[in-house]
Amino acid sequence: MLKRASFTNLTSVPSAEWQFSSGLNVIVGENGLGKSHVLKALYSILKSLTPDGISVDGTQLERFGKSQLEKRIADELSGNMRPDSLGRLVKRQQGRNRAEISIKFEDKRLNTSFGFATNSRSQVEISDLPHISLNKSPVFIPTRELITLCPWFVPLFDSYNVPFEKSWRDTVMLLGAPSLRGPRETKVREFLSPIEAAMGGKVEVDANGRFFLKVNGGKMEAALVAEGLRKFAMLARLISTGILLEQGYLFWDEPETNLNPKLIRVLAQVIVGLADQGIQVFIATHSVFLLREISILTDGRKKPNSRYFALAASGDEEVSHLEQADTIDALETLVLLDEELQQSERYLDAQENG
Repeated sequence: MLKRASFTNLTSVPSAEWQFSSGLNVIVGENGLGKSHVLKALYSILKSLTPDGISVDGTQLERFGKSQLEKRIADELSGNMRPDSLGRLVKRQQGRNRAEISIKFEDKRLNTSFGFATNSRSQVEISDLPHISLNKSPVFIPTRELITLCPWFVPLFDSYNVPFEKSWRDTVMLLGAPSLRGPRETKVREFLSPIEAAMGGKVEVDANGRFFLKVNGGKMEAALVAEGLRKFAMLARLISTGILLEQGYLFWDEPETNLNPKLIRVLAQVIVGLADQGIQVFIATHSVFLLREISILTDGRKKPNSRYFALAASGDEEVSHLEQADTIDALETLVLLDEELQQSERYLDAQENG
């Protein structure tokens, strides 16, 4: 489990220490304050700590060597955040500056700290080297759906210099995994049932790796399905293969995008359910509706399993500050709710004046 992360001078991300829940972690805030950058940075680091192609508990990181691990971290950050050079991720100021990132795990042997300067092009400097690797690889779901990129996107990404984030390639690879069979399929069905009911059908993949939604006895190509339902199809596929239920970490950027309120309710149930299964979930959202649905499902629990982070702009437009708490109500600065209340007041005023 990831317990804490400390960021200093990383883009617009607040220079502060983040205290995470072992279950669900929700980041809210206005555009440009660093929500997505936090998700991508954490995913990049965890991905770099996972051995390629295997996930064996206790694998020694010494086999990478310090310089090799430094390159892995730099490559993941550059591939997922896509700066012109690594130094572009350092917070802007006059003269030279330096970004520092430190992450702490429940297993202290995984603790990692590193930094890089404004003039760094493609290398980080590790100050705290982990002694073991992660035994489970993280999953990153971006804002847009990726079902329609299967199966051609991976060979394109691997063969050409294309302007897409590496996390897209990672997730498309996972979408192509085979579905689970046997005893584990029972757990999968528990999660799939509400998703398939919301989609009105089941996700299928043909021998060529193309995806379809099976509805009313027929098949509909993924490209003809509404984009919001395609995101649900992607979620359903990652669950049916066991990827989400067996991985330790899920990062999801704005999961509510292109979903109507009915689907967002189901989405909230799935997100909370995954966290209850032991997956450490991190999401960034603009949706008050999603926040409230999550709150309805989690408030009042004897043992809190959620953590909320609010980013708000400060006087400097390139700096934000962080507020964190175990419940939504405990956050003093929550721009999303403030804006909704102001809209309600404007609406009531317009009705009275009309």
